[in-house]
Amino acid sequence: MIEKATLADVAELNVLINSAYRGDSSKKGWTTEADLLGGIRTDEESLAELINKKNATILKYTEDGKIIGSVYLEKQDDKIYLGMLTVSPELQGGGVGKKLMQAAEDFAKESGIAKIAMTVISVRKELIEYYERRGYERTGETKPFPMDDPKFGLPKQFLEFIAMEKNVA
Repeated sequence: MIEKATLADVAELNVLINSAYRGDSSKKGWTTEADLLGGIRTDEESLAELINKKNATILKYTEDGKIIGSVYLEKQDDKIYLGMLTVSPELQGGGVGKKLMQAAEDFAKESGIAKIAMTVISVRKELIEYYERRGYERTGETKPFPMDDPKFGLPKQFLEFIAMEKNVA
């Protein structure tokens, strides 16, 4: 089931997101950033801020009462920004990510917004290809990675983002 996350979900979301992006647990899946970044991906305080943020939503995917996936969506002018797409490392490749991305597209359409935008770390080739297979296109724009902000992790090499978009109208 996919539904909107609430403050009651913050602790479980925090464990899920950090397990999927960082540390040894993340290496069980294909979306790990552990070789690129040290530190944590997020914390409970940051997640609570995102849930409470105006024009923002975190969707959670639950099975048997457990959160196994999530995605952050934020209305920004004429686009929905999609970020922090997360699936439990042990369950990656089983279709949860696709269902969350479809829910994001449905959310955009229901909001009357025709475009979804995202940024992806440029060296994450397999992730970029995943999004391209789902209709996202590179815009040609790059954005700096916050190299000295431990809130985003501690880079082990130079990193930057590429911008991608999809028209969902």
